[in-house]
Amino acid sequence: MARGEHSPACARRWREQAGSEQWTPWQTAQAIHGCCGVSLLKAHRLARGWSARQAVQELEEMCLRQDLGEARANIDLLNAWENKRARPRPQTIDLLARLYRANAVRLGLAGDYCDDESEARVVVLSGGEGRRPYRAEERREGDGAADGRNDMERRALFHHALLGSRFVMNGRLLAEVERTRQELDRTLARATVTEDQLDALDEQVLRYRREYITSAPLPMLYRLMLELCDVRALVTARQPAMAQRRLLSATVMLALLSADALMKLGDTRQAHAWYGTARTASDDMGDLRLRALVRAQQAMLPYYYGDLAETVRLAREARTLAGNAPSSPAALGAAAEARALARLGEHKAARAALAEAERIFARMPPEGHDHLAFRFSERRLQFYRIGTLIELGEEVDWTPGPSGAYTIDPVLLLLDQAAHMARGGKADDACHLAEKALLQVPPEHRTSIVLSRARVVLSEVPEGRRRAAAVRRLTDLVVDALPVS
Repeated sequence: MARGEHSPACARRWREQAGSEQWTPWQTAQAIHGCCGVSLLKAHRLARGWSARQAVQELEEMCLRQDLGEARANIDLLNAWENKRARPRPQTIDLLARLYRANAVRLGLAGDYCDDESEARVVVLSGGEGRRPYRAEERREGDGAADGRNDMERRALFHHALLGSRFVMNGRLLAEVERTRQELDRTLARATVTEDQLDALDEQVLRYRREYITSAPLPMLYRLMLELCDVRALVTARQPAMAQRRLLSATVMLALLSADALMKLGDTRQAHAWYGTARTASDDMGDLRLRALVRAQQAMLPYYYGDLAETVRLAREARTLAGNAPSSPAALGAAAEARALARLGEHKAARAALAEAERIFARMPPEGHDHLAFRFSERRLQFYRIGTLIELGEEVDWTPGPSGAYTIDPVLLLLDQAAHMARGGKADDACHLAEKALLQVPPEHRTSIVLSRARVVLSEVPEGRRRAAAVRRLTDLVVDALPVS
């Protein structure tokens, strides 16, 4: 089994469902291909329940029966073809097409460039490995068949992106991210789910919040899109009030994680839209603390990419919604306000907001040592405190700890320090520090939010120092780290 593929049990479940619902082998192969992360060629074999040895034997027997000559295939060659390490010869492709009653396109061994969509397509959706697979209702074009087909294709797109050797950020994938959000917005306006499903969803959301802190944003974004496809299917039917609240709570958290990932990746337009989706879900739910959390998290988007006054406005709105009870949204709102005010030069107000964040945190009940996204922990308080003090121009006795939770936070602080050093006339030292900061962050985390802060350091270097060795090294590092679409 190749890396990233589902276990054979997943394909077996698809075959069982295919048998009970009388699918064709091609429909079964589509389902296995879309769900299990295998090539189309391998999906055809798994749809028939054959081992690689059985497939080679079937091919040899077919060639003998039909007088087609020698098959010239073995287990090693078949595995190489199925895992795209090698390509069969044209004559062999024809034999494989005969064996699987397909054509080269359906085997994934040729491209399909037809612009017509006249062929009726059966939509089969994956529940993911370990979950019961399900099949979308078949309807005619114009009756809504496109919805199920698009959902299947979107899931396959994100599965393939996650299974690739390197993660890419391109227009097609980002368009599907936006379509997922738009469809989720529509379903929130309309909406029968078991207690076990809700418990499983709560556990999954908690796992995402735990993994998000150390995960690279791009693959995490694709995983979140797959999860949101499942959530949307549950939200589509209106639920009892308690079940609806739990679904909306999960939607808020998944949408916030998606927005934060997009913010890190530098797609501010989609990040803003996903924050809007989180606001829609939280407002519909009516939970003031959750509404406050959305505003407090959203405040960081204009902090890094836009209007600092908007950060202050959102942070204050979050504090108002959170009320007097000590909570993560209230503390985060005060801390975010402090950083923005310090950068705006309103030092007295910044110190007051930081002191308020510390008072709120001191009154909060202990939440254990589990690192979760959106939980305002001691470590998060330290991040905002140091960031505020740097913006206030104070000397900070701080050394980044070992990498782990909150991977990019120390790097952002080091880059803020470097920017202040550059403003103070220490261009070489600033660029050395910024270079060190960039090199300590893993490449998959070296996203737009990090690079934008490094560019701020370079922008503070006086014109006469732009050709210095340290400045050139930092410039080259920033250019080399730019993502390729």
